[in-house]
Amino acid sequence: MRIAMVSEHASPLAVLGGVDAGGQNVHVHALAAQLAELGHDVAVYTRRDDPELRDRVPIGPRCAVYHLPGGPPRPIGKDSLLPHIPHFTAELTDRLARRPPSLVHAHFWMSGLAAEAAADEIGVPLVQTFHALGSVKRRWQGAADTSPPERIDAEREVALAANRVIASSTDEMRELMALGTPRAKIEIIPFLSLLVCLPYDRYFKKRFKYSVEKLPEVKIEGETIEI
Repeated sequence: MRIAMVSEHASPLAVLGGVDAGGQNVHVHALAAQLAELGHDVAVYTRRDDPELRDRVPIGPRCAVYHLPGGPPRPIGKDSLLPHIPHFTAELTDRLARRPPSLVHAHFWMSGLAAEAAADEIGVPLVQTFHALGSVKRRWQGAADTSPPERIDAEREVALAANRVIASSTDEMRELMALGTPRAKIEIIPFLSLLVCLPYDRYFKKRFKYSVEKLPEVKIEGETIEI
């Protein structure tokens, strides 16, 4: 199976500890690598934030990161990226149309916007993992929430368009359902950082690893637990 993963701001190649580099980067890297280990061909598409980056960077057998244009090739905080997502979407759609994948798996809501448009254009299924929801962030951060005001409506749109939405907990499932996501679309895979494959042909399999992941405004470290 050819799997296209989209992680617009969280490159698997990023140095951890930066403003927007943490759990999602680790999650995407590990998931992509282990899917490739199972025999799938995995391409991870992320935004070019440095003009010196190579177009394609292998991260293992059958697995590579591709840097796509999406605004100026420099670091931009994720909460300021939305105006550049149409550019990233056009580049993603063009790239995927050349050799359509079996499916597209988007990580985070802006990746979902780009992946939704691309998947619809080329006619392949879309799987969405949000990693965090704007409704929760707004509830807890209030006026300190720097997310674009469009975020919650965009998450609603992406969740409705996706063929499957991966929720990490029953709480996230309830938040998604409150946005209008049908329960039948949601697969609950309880993880902090899922390091073992999602078998996309069935969308769910009880093989997990857990690791502590970055929380908003908090960086913590912990040990990996395998069950």
